[in-house]
Amino acid sequence: MSCSPEPDPFLWLEEIEGDQALLWVDQQNSLTKAKYASRPSFRTLRTRLEAAYNSDDRIPYVAKHGDHYYNFWQDEQHPRGIWRRTSWNQYLTDDPEWEIVLDLDKLNFDEGTDWAYSGASLRYPDWTRALVFLSRGGSDANVVREFDLESKSFIKDGFSLPESKGSASWAGPDRVFVNRDFGEGSLTHSGYPRTVRLWTRGQSLDEAPTIFEGEVDDVSVSGWALLDEGFERQFVTQGTDFYNSNLFLIDNGDLITVEKPSDANASFHREHMFLDLDSDWELAEGKIHPAGSLLAIEFETFLAGNRNFHVLFEPASNKTLLGYSTMRDAVLLRILEDVRHRLEVASFQEGSWINAALASGDGFQALSIWPVDPREGDAYYLTRSGYTDPPSLHVGHLNAGKKTQTIKRSPSYFDTSDVNVKQHWAVSKDGTRIPYFEVAREGDGNARPTLLYGYGGFQVSMLPSYSATIGAGWLERGGVYVVANIRGGGEFGPKWHQAALKRNRMRAYEDFIAVAEDLIARGVTTSDQLGIQGGSNGGLLMGNMLAMRPKLFGAVVAQVPLFDMKRYHRMLAGASWIAEYGDPDIPSEWRFLRKFSPYQRLRERPDYPQTLIMTSTRDDRVHPGHARKMAAKLAEMRKPVAYYENTEGGHAAAVDNEQRAFMWTLSMEFLWDALDPPEE
Repeated sequence: MSCSPEPDPFLWLEEIEGDQALLWVDQQNSLTKAKYASRPSFRTLRTRLEAAYNSDDRIPYVAKHGDHYYNFWQDEQHPRGIWRRTSWNQYLTDDPEWEIVLDLDKLNFDEGTDWAYSGASLRYPDWTRALVFLSRGGSDANVVREFDLESKSFIKDGFSLPESKGSASWAGPDRVFVNRDFGEGSLTHSGYPRTVRLWTRGQSLDEAPTIFEGEVDDVSVSGWALLDEGFERQFVTQGTDFYNSNLFLIDNGDLITVEKPSDANASFHREHMFLDLDSDWELAEGKIHPAGSLLAIEFETFLAGNRNFHVLFEPASNKTLLGYSTMRDAVLLRILEDVRHRLEVASFQEGSWINAALASGDGFQALSIWPVDPREGDAYYLTRSGYTDPPSLHVGHLNAGKKTQTIKRSPSYFDTSDVNVKQHWAVSKDGTRIPYFEVAREGDGNARPTLLYGYGGFQVSMLPSYSATIGAGWLERGGVYVVANIRGGGEFGPKWHQAALKRNRMRAYEDFIAVAEDLIARGVTTSDQLGIQGGSNGGLLMGNMLAMRPKLFGAVVAQVPLFDMKRYHRMLAGASWIAEYGDPDIPSEWRFLRKFSPYQRLRERPDYPQTLIMTSTRDDRVHPGHARKMAAKLAEMRKPVAYYENTEGGHAAAVDNEQRAFMWTLSMEFLWDALDPPEE
């Protein structure tokens, strides 16, 4: 049984490439550009941001494969980008010599296409071949081509796959796991692959045997392999929903179920299996491992029935594991305590794991850590950055303790003098304390234009980060920048996320409102001076603020947003998010979903704040119809709305630095115009 249909006069805007829809998009783009993009202030900021995005002084982060260190780079001379590599000794210099492996701009010129680089999978252990992923305009769907890293050219008769969502990965020197669109019946309702094939060189793709077939109601399936000598294993993952999966070990053609909790994330390194728990796990002997724990065990003993795990991390009410990465004989841990970073290492020594501290953030710095080579050595990278701290890259060695060497440092792209970072706490409707970061110059006590950013979903944490965009476009002009750590995110672990799932979704919105009201109560800003911004799930947050509390805000910017929660599950990848939001085809779930479906909640009566909605025609994850229909409905109601749709960019809404600079300048110009309008 489904909910009763209601007429949707803007359904035609869901036709992504429809002539009428594209004409409407072109008209809206022209109006928005005419109002904002012709100003001198727009051109000035756009030029400045593009220069920052293209700067040669940015840190070129690398990945080690064999003797080479690979990097993907975009700048003014290479707008689509170059895939390049260097040696370690060169990388340590201030101006490394790079060898170009693949030039995307040249490829597009030669082929008359608009490919964007979507990554590469290099063949282990010889590192001489790669599966290169290319997408049209930055979409999730991609083509796959085998590439020779010695001749630096595509292999004419190599592995090649047509455009599709899904992926491919090496299963050996001449075999590839393929989970793609194989035609009718091969995709889930979410639009992702439901079959896995094992393709051997010399076969046609049609001859490749299917080794697994999932259900149409699954999110997706994939096949993958571990190829380290002595630890070779092959697996299939069946994603039954966004947070639950079944894992199978392929053993001589048979599938053996790996008996993990369905919502636990499993990874493998050498002899070990690691489980990252999203819910409490009670074992047969009565031992309970709480949600948010990281467990380790030797995989062969686990298959034999052993459940005596080593605990590498156990959460607390204010402490969560943000992430981890494996080295040959150690695990690097990123930990948050009250949304402040620290790092630990768990080392495997004589059959046991021993934890030790590595580093802590200075103030509100964000820290990241990962191995230089996960298979060999004890070297690791460490980055430090913050709202006012440009990123710096360091190298350390586990046998040297906490000592690290700074090897790269990004320059500052905006004036940080007198800019302070503070953490405050608001109290939500149900009494829960909600932290938020406030970044601003010392003020004179008067309320100022303030930009409040939020997301609140999918266990994504909003952490301190350096942004040339916010610095040059907002802070330097005297604005206050605020980031809310609302429920639905991962700042306090799985339970912080799960507190705002489905029927409890309103808690995320109540948290955001609490932060906004706290800013006003503290005198930081006023409703007329308070702008809000968010993208994707954060765009849904923006739509709900617009519908729920329109008078609380002076301006709203929604980027690549969801808005129509009645039809979201029927649009592109929307069905994959039912575990997060609920199923509108189930009447009992539509009853709570409709409370946070802003497209249905818009009303003629209230005065809505000025709103800017931005998306991408090439976004094949969140359908651009959400943004189009919301803008059209607001315009029909004669509410103040501006709309811009980039023709490229995928879910990022921009595929090169020129497009990124335009989109971000547009949002900054719109916000200043709405919150601090120029005097007549």
